[in-house]
Amino acid sequence: MLIFAHRGASAVEPENTLRAIKAAIAADCDGIEIDIFEVDERLLVIHDRYLQRTTSGTGLIYQQSFEQLRQLDAGKGEQIPTLIEVMALTANKCLLNIELKGVKNIILLLEAIKDAQRLYNFETKQLLLSSFNHHHLKALADSKIDCKNGNNAEFKIGALTASSPVHYAKFAQDLNAYSVHISIDSVNKEFVEDAHRRGLKVFVYTVDEHEDISILSAIKVDGIFANNPRQARKYSQQLMC
Repeated sequence: MLIFAHRGASAVEPENTLRAIKAAIAADCDGIEIDIFEVDERLLVIHDRYLQRTTSGTGLIYQQSFEQLRQLDAGKGEQIPTLIEVMALTANKCLLNIELKGVKNIILLLEAIKDAQRLYNFETKQLLLSSFNHHHLKALADSKIDCKNGNNAEFKIGALTASSPVHYAKFAQDLNAYSVHISIDSVNKEFVEDAHRRGLKVFVYTVDEHEDISILSAIKVDGIFANNPRQARKYSQQLMC
């Protein structure tokens, strides 16, 4: 079972900050999940549309400029990081799941990927791009087909859902996804079996309790998103003893 650090090691450091990313890497997680918003044609790593839960700011993220947002305290004196900063930090270390939260122009994301390849030798096989916006996922899938030089061809697509659709994981298969990311409140054995028949991985969010990890292991999910990846790894290993 793969362990993804949810917004970095967000149980021990401010979520979606470079501190949280470093803590997740130190915890030897398999992957790190982050969230991105587009502001002034730049990509920032932050989860909420509103600033007050995770930063010293208030109001909608779009009400401030990129420069103003970078002046905010995202916890313990950390800035809101840029996507390229996170990609530089994680290059060749673990999987990076980038969730598109507030992105309008996916070309900005594809350009950031190319910059990370060029500047930091970031490998696209590390990438898992996910979203609840399945139009974005369709556009990303099409960009892989249209890509002639192969620079973007290796990234994977993860289709997010907070529900259990009537046809289970068919929506993710239709998007040519690599994985389906489903809420712990919606996942069940039937969904997992259907996804696996379709050749899809199943990753479940957000999972921190020992009992939940045991249940998910029993129905053979492929990975979980955990706020405390070190603890989740410990629980997972105990199940194998």
